[in-house]
Amino acid sequence: MIFDPDDQAGRHALGRLDRATAAWLTTVTPAGQPQTMPVWFTWDGDEIVVYGDHRAKRNANLAANPKVAVLLGDADEGNDFVTIEGTARFDPDYPPVGENPAYLAKYGETIDRYYGGPATFGQTYSMPIRITPTRGRASGG
Repeated sequence: MIFDPDDQAGRHALGRLDRATAAWLTTVTPAGQPQTMPVWFTWDGDEIVVYGDHRAKRNANLAANPKVAVLLGDADEGNDFVTIEGTARFDPDYPPVGENPAYLAKYGETIDRYYGGPATFGQTYSMPIRITPTRGRASGG
């Protein structure tokens, strides 16, 4: 585990991973240019899961270079950060949005209200991306 639950900063980071509704995902283009986009995600204790838009440029980025960074937005004027470095992979066997209870618990109301429900949302956000953390840093909160 990249964050120690017995450490104040680790507990804080794990709590942020559970509560945060958005993160910034940075991928790198085949030419080497970092690109950062906001994403919705879930954390299962071992991995971050993002459902990517099948049209997104980040798909080519990840195919060329699976190394990523994830940043949870600052919640305290620069004093509350969580950054994660990791390796991403597409997982076509991972359950779709409509069959992922954790994702629906976190975003289901918004998906229903603004995207026409999980089936419609899942037509666009159909690329499960699993991110395995390799390094993490966090403030003490």
